Amino acid sequence: MPEPTKKDESQPEVWSLGDGQAPEDLDKQIENPPLSTLLIEKPQSGSISVGGDITFIAKVEAKDLLRKPTVKWFKGKWMDLASKTGKHLQLKESFDRITKVHTFEMHIIKAKENYAGNYRCEVTYKDKFDSCSFDLEVKGWRCPSCCFALRGFCLGEGQDDAGELDFSGEHSLLEPKQEEVPEVDYEKIAFMYGITDLRGLLRRLKKTKKEEKKSEAFAKKLEPAYQVDKGGKIRLIVDLADPTVELKWYKNGQEIRPAPKYIFEHKGTQRIMVINNCQLNDDAAYSVVAGDEKSTTELFVKVLPVNIVKELEAVKTTVNERIELECEVSEEGAQVKWMKNGVEVPTGVRSRYRVKAEGTKHWLIIDDAMKEDTGTYSIMATGGTSESHVQPLKILQDLQDMKILLGKPLKLHCEILPINVPGRWYRNGQLIQPNDRISILHRAKTHKMEIESSVLHDAGDYTFVPEGYSQSLSAKVHIIDPPRVHLEALNAPDNTVTIVAGNKLRLEVPISGEPAPRVVWMKGERVSMQQPGKRFAFVLPQVILETGNRVRAETFTDHTSLTIDVAEREDTGNYKIVLQNEAGEDTASVKVKVVDIPDAPGSPLVPEVGGDWCSMTWDPPHYDGGSPILGYFIERKKKQSSRWMRLNFDLCKETTFEPKKMIEGVPYEVRIFAVNAIGVSKPSEPSKPFIPLAVTSEPTMLVVDDVTDTTVTMKWRPPDTIGAAGLDGYRVEYCIEGTDEWIVANKELTEKTRYTITGLTMEDKILVRVKAINAAGESPPRTTQHSILPPKIRIPRHLKQTYIRKVGEVVNLVVPFVGKPRPKVNWLKDGEAIEPSQVSIRNSDCDSIIFIRKAERKHSGKYKLTVQVEKHMDTALLDIQIVDLPGPPQCVRIEEVWGVNVALDWTPPKDSGNAPITGYTIQKADKKTMEWYTCLEHYHRTCITISELVVGNEYFFRVFSENMVGLSESATTTKDIAVIMKEGLQLKSPEYIDYDFTEAPKFTQPLVNICAIAGYNTTLNCSVRANPRPKVIWMKNKIIIVDDPRYRMFSNQGVCSLEIRKPSPFDGGMYTCKAINDLGEAQVDCKLEVKGQSVLQTVKLGYSFTFEIACPCRMTSVECHVSSTSLRANVYTHVHTNVYVHIHTNVYAHIHTNVHTHSQN
Repeated sequence: MPEPTKKDESQPEVWSLGDGQAPEDLDKQIENPPLSTLLIEKPQSGSISVGGDITFIAKVEAKDLLRKPTVKWFKGKWMDLASKTGKHLQLKESFDRITKVHTFEMHIIKAKENYAGNYRCEVTYKDKFDSCSFDLEVKGWRCPSCCFALRGFCLGEGQDDAGELDFSGEHSLLEPKQEEVPEVDYEKIAFMYGITDLRGLLRRLKKTKKEEKKSEAFAKKLEPAYQVDKGGKIRLIVDLADPTVELKWYKNGQEIRPAPKYIFEHKGTQRIMVINNCQLNDDAAYSVVAGDEKSTTELFVKVLPVNIVKELEAVKTTVNERIELECEVSEEGAQVKWMKNGVEVPTGVRSRYRVKAEGTKHWLIIDDAMKEDTGTYSIMATGGTSESHVQPLKILQDLQDMKILLGKPLKLHCEILPINVPGRWYRNGQLIQPNDRISILHRAKTHKMEIESSVLHDAGDYTFVPEGYSQSLSAKVHIIDPPRVHLEALNAPDNTVTIVAGNKLRLEVPISGEPAPRVVWMKGERVSMQQPGKRFAFVLPQVILETGNRVRAETFTDHTSLTIDVAEREDTGNYKIVLQNEAGEDTASVKVKVVDIPDAPGSPLVPEVGGDWCSMTWDPPHYDGGSPILGYFIERKKKQSSRWMRLNFDLCKETTFEPKKMIEGVPYEVRIFAVNAIGVSKPSEPSKPFIPLAVTSEPTMLVVDDVTDTTVTMKWRPPDTIGAAGLDGYRVEYCIEGTDEWIVANKELTEKTRYTITGLTMEDKILVRVKAINAAGESPPRTTQHSILPPKIRIPRHLKQTYIRKVGEVVNLVVPFVGKPRPKVNWLKDGEAIEPSQVSIRNSDCDSIIFIRKAERKHSGKYKLTVQVEKHMDTALLDIQIVDLPGPPQCVRIEEVWGVNVALDWTPPKDSGNAPITGYTIQKADKKTMEWYTCLEHYHRTCITISELVVGNEYFFRVFSENMVGLSESATTTKDIAVIMKEGLQLKSPEYIDYDFTEAPKFTQPLVNICAIAGYNTTLNCSVRANPRPKVIWMKNKIIIVDDPRYRMFSNQGVCSLEIRKPSPFDGGMYTCKAINDLGEAQVDCKLEVKGQSVLQTVKLGYSFTFEIACPCRMTSVECHVSSTSLRANVYTHVHTNVYVHIHTNVYAHIHTNVHTHSQN
């Protein structure tokens, strides 16, 4: 703590006020901290008359500031005017957001004389500081005299001048007292140290004027006065000249005893008394006695003004809501006063205002705010005031949620009070600015926002925020748009999409709508059926789920898709898209056409054969694969062979064909392939085997050999061409002139070339003809010559194809023909004569009529019309098919039940109704109700899987057959019941693709060249790999080895061996192994060299020996080579293939004998 200061004795004695500033320092210019340029406009000095008003303005640029700067107004050097605000002084501040300038104003209202003087404005922001001084001159002011009173600023209850700006104390201190202290500035001393009792201070100062003698007990006495803040600690120090002297401390004449509040310390010659927690009752005169001497001092306890720590905040709320004004002061329990518009707020029992205090915080509470509560509220404390403006907002009409169609105008409006409150519009938190499309209006209490034509982007949460209020008005706006399907994006003609079976189909159809529409894919359409006397319709829609396996639908934000992983024929149909949302509904249809290779055609029929040809017909396939049939391929093979040969490389457009260049007498089979744009079908079933056989040519040189009254003898020569069928005999026929009837003369065939016709009458004129007969039929007749017109049948176009009629209908066919003389007409049904009771036939010179009054199925067949004029004949074949309803399937079985699926299998009906079965209709019935529902119609296969059955139900199934006439009259029902039980997950076994092990022959180990010894077996080996198993052929010098006992061939596990038994040099040459299968062929070669036999013998000295060598042929020469010239070798005999060699030796020697064979062809 600083010790008291003294001035020179030549000057008046001045005392120190504790830690405060010395009086002589008050006149020194206070140095300001370094200035920064914050003020862009400074307050200017001014003058006013007494009772006038004046405003001082300071402006600070906030461009580089992050928060509001701190501004303080002072009068003189020390008085902070923030605590003097009231009805004569007001401090205001504002901020311009456009120019970013803070404006601070000080208003002096009804100025008094004592308001004149020097003022200062200080601006502080973080480490920046700026200040400006200015003067106020109040005209008509005079200095008061003879008034020496100091009045503090007080806000006590009941004072008339409460809230006034009082500078009377300042001027009272300016009055000098020449008699007592002419050189002391009491004004500065009093206001510097917050002394309110100036008279008491002066009385105490009078006592300090007396000059004190030099003390013998004290080396240094107490200071004349000490000052301490309330609640603070003070140390009173004296320095003793004699440390042994006993000291006593007194307060207002009463001795002070040691206590927690008073602490006595000794430090050398210093004696210290510490006073803790100084309060107002500690403001007194203190003295210390050392022997007979005493040192006194005055302790002043400074009461700090109550400052406002937390300012009031502006409150803008709505009517009927609770308002709380909160303020925090620097001292607990401080007395404050709440004001409204300068008038104290009533806080009685019946008042709407409640005051609450807790610690240093104070609240003013308005429970139910009203419009009348608008005003400026302030809180006043001894250290200053704080203001807050309250303006409740009343909402007359709130914003309403809206749903607007796309493209329609959008209008939002609300009504609030007060009417002059501006506001801002927000969409999803983003500020809305007016433009050509958006207009914002504010007229009195009404606020409007209008959008001329709404778009999807305009949907969202709209908020109107009144400026300066936390309350906001909100509404949700939904822009709805009816759903639409944009099929034009598919670029498919007639909205038809074609896909090849087995491929993946993915249709992506763009859609639109707001909110996002619900999308449903359905397959199927309304189906109607009609029966005699009845007509009914039913709908078979099949909803395609998003969780399907093979066929599934998916929906995205802007499009929907249909996916078929592996397209099948059953996927063909109309697919309907249904879009729904709250704005409406839209539908569209897409036709999916799955094309595939056609079914196999029907088994071909061979109605007619010739020597090297035949005629064949067949029925088109039942299903063309969804693409028109382009034509057919025909193949044939010999019955004993497995190799089919294609007969046409250009497609055959018709369903008839005549294969040619066949070998007569060899049985053949033919089959058909159907071709469409997708590919080639499977082959049809082969036809029944047939043998091409040709009839013989007509007999030659028919002449009359002899004529009697009743007989005629004819003779002829055999046909020029007989063929592989041979000749069984001849048939002789004659016809009486004028008739068309040919009479067979010989009931049995005659093998002779001469025959006598008997039983004739005299003068009959007859025509005679002879036919050669074999297994192929009758040859053209050889007839006695006369003028004829060969017959010709002219078949109508509608009879060139199968003539189909239902049972019970009338059949009336007219077949015209020409011929002269009148042709002979003959009808055959399936090669047999027609019974007149079943079919009526009427013939004329130019046509033949076949009539059936009521057709029956037995009337179906091949009707052959033969028109003959002598040896000339023409035939026509009519195919009449009488069809009826088919019978039911023979047996319907439940093959398997798993999950909600049932696999059914059945056999085709025994009676097809004389027409191909075109499909089946499958129905199901619950055991409880036994009501039958159709699952599928026009189904072509004989097995099916029924899905989407109800778990826990038991089902029966039945199947109807269907042909071109219609459904069978009855159905076959399953004997067993399919129980749909709930099962767990099942593991689906993965499918594996069989590896193709087929390959062309390939030799893994080739043949190697071999040198063999004549007479010893040798083997040639190689290995080959091929699938299917190849055919192995061995060749010598490119000639196939067949049935030669000297060779044996082996083949085991791909290892091929050729064993040559006792080879001779003749067997040497180039050997080849050749492997052949359907995929190709391969071969390897090697060279075999056969050398003659060598004999090595060891002979003792003086011995002779003879040995025999077996030779492969008789032309053999033997050469003997010995190692000594003293040896003699004689070849003395040669019998057949054996050579005898006699050798006589005189020394030890080695004999090597070579036998060379010379072969002759």
